[in-house]
Amino acid sequence: MAEVLVYVDHVDGAVRKPTLELLTLARGIGEPVAVHLGPNAEEAAKVLGEYGATRVLAADAPEFGDYLVVPKTDALQAAYDAVSPAAVLVPSSAEGKEIAARLAVRIGSGIITDAVDLEAGDEGPVATQSVFAAAFTTKSRITKGTPVITVKPNSAAPEAAPAAGAVEQLSVSFGETATGTKVTSRTPRESTGRPELTEAAIVVSGGRGVNGAENFPVIEALADSLGAAVGASRAAVDAGWYPHSHQVGQTGKSVSPQLYIAAGISGAIQHRAGMQTSKTIVAINKDAEAPIFDLVDYGIVGDLFEVVPQLTEEVKTRKG
Repeated sequence: MAEVLVYVDHVDGAVRKPTLELLTLARGIGEPVAVHLGPNAEEAAKVLGEYGATRVLAADAPEFGDYLVVPKTDALQAAYDAVSPAAVLVPSSAEGKEIAARLAVRIGSGIITDAVDLEAGDEGPVATQSVFAAAFTTKSRITKGTPVITVKPNSAAPEAAPAAGAVEQLSVSFGETATGTKVTSRTPRESTGRPELTEAAIVVSGGRGVNGAENFPVIEALADSLGAAVGASRAAVDAGWYPHSHQVGQTGKSVSPQLYIAAGISGAIQHRAGMQTSKTIVAINKDAEAPIFDLVDYGIVGDLFEVVPQLTEEVKTRKG
């Protein structure tokens, strides 16, 4: 069976969930070979092997942390040259999509971004995408070169399938442009104790109906009771009620959780584009004619300040 390269998204060797999803999808189209760039590859390999990586190509160099994406692209290209894979899979983060695009240009291949599913085809992997603000679902395949595909988080449930996960050192030569853009400082993100928005299994979002930053604790309380991430509509963010990093929508982040709860959000196309691929959608809005109700699995017509606290208490009661 042909090998499939999987780019590993990790933090100091702690493998993030989107990579485990990629390994699960990769097993459907070939044998996963993980590419781990940075420290603690041996520790990461234990997890990568548990989820199906037959090999782990590892490289560590200061360039990966000191400069922007070009050194990582150099390394992924080195892995591509060493393996000659049937496909290259990369998580659909902002950095991941830039690395994937640069690699596709270098190897003269087509690229598909933000896939939500993968399947084997007679002429190569077939990717499912949600397009035109999630109004249509398409199936596509690359017709030139080796497919380079980025996959959105929460597109698949990670499934363990133990494999060797043997670590092999990857030799990387950095090009002249690798050190062209230097990272001058980093500021750690403030921890809220909640899951990362794009990776969360449950997301609770508030919109214009929250009517002020002082009222967002109502949304946060429901999210915390569910172990969920907190999102916000563009209207709420533009009003300064919640940070832009939490915006869900066409000009914010795209999410595909198992459960999405929209409170006080009308459902404009800009917002729908960022959450329409959620598995189950629940809306709470006092306007029975709000466009969001055309999209949902479950809708509650009512005042969010009455409904959300009751829902929060019910969740807490059921959790014991």
